[in-house]
Amino acid sequence: MFSEMPLTSHLEELRKRLMIASISWLVAFLGCYAVAEKLFKLLSEPVQQALPEGSSLVFIQATEPFFTYIKVAAVAGVLIALPVIMWQIWGFIAPALYKNEKIFAVPFVMASCLCFGLGTYFGFTFVFPTIFTFLIKFGTGGGEINAMLSMGSYLTLSTRLLFAFGMVFELPIIIFFLARMGVVDHKWLAKKRKIALLLAFVLGAVLTPPDIISQASIAIPFIVLYEVGIIVARLFGKKKVEAEPELDDEND
Repeated sequence: MFSEMPLTSHLEELRKRLMIASISWLVAFLGCYAVAEKLFKLLSEPVQQALPEGSSLVFIQATEPFFTYIKVAAVAGVLIALPVIMWQIWGFIAPALYKNEKIFAVPFVMASCLCFGLGTYFGFTFVFPTIFTFLIKFGTGGGEINAMLSMGSYLTLSTRLLFAFGMVFELPIIIFFLARMGVVDHKWLAKKRKIALLLAFVLGAVLTPPDIISQASIAIPFIVLYEVGIIVARLFGKKKVEAEPELDDEND
């Protein structure tokens, strides 16, 4: 078992996993940097469409475009290398699992990447146009104030939102594994609905701009996916009768 390994073995395994994940990200980063300008153009389409006619993103420091493209390549590299990164995470925690739980390795990696990708796609395609249109129209005050958004500030906000949506969409996966390990069950999750509702809007307030549309765009998917997680826990959660045979096998 994982817990019986000496600390030095844990650290060595962790170092190896981190090294593989870092190398995979570096390779993806270098590839993305070659097309970083095109990637930023794609990423900025929602705000470009929301800006008044004749307006565009600007940079206020000479080095801002350079560092913006580096950051774009770094973020895109993480997304591309995500399957390898998730596989390394699984490889590190797998020794702590029972044999019948290790069969979820491939589904875990695939489902995690799929959910994260769906989250970023949902945010970019359906939420970004609404958020930025609302914020820019509100800020310009009907044309009396000009909108001049910098490349760096837009990238910071957009990447924070994308990762927020990606992580929110991971909620059913997290609940699945907590349920499989017996940490939570569907009854406990159902009792905590009110807390989950509060947490959803707290996360929305922390991760998004201070307007109700942005906050709701995080909170509503979180609530919906929490309900999905309850169903997942009901269907796939560890039953109490499952625990005893597995513990007996382990003791043998």
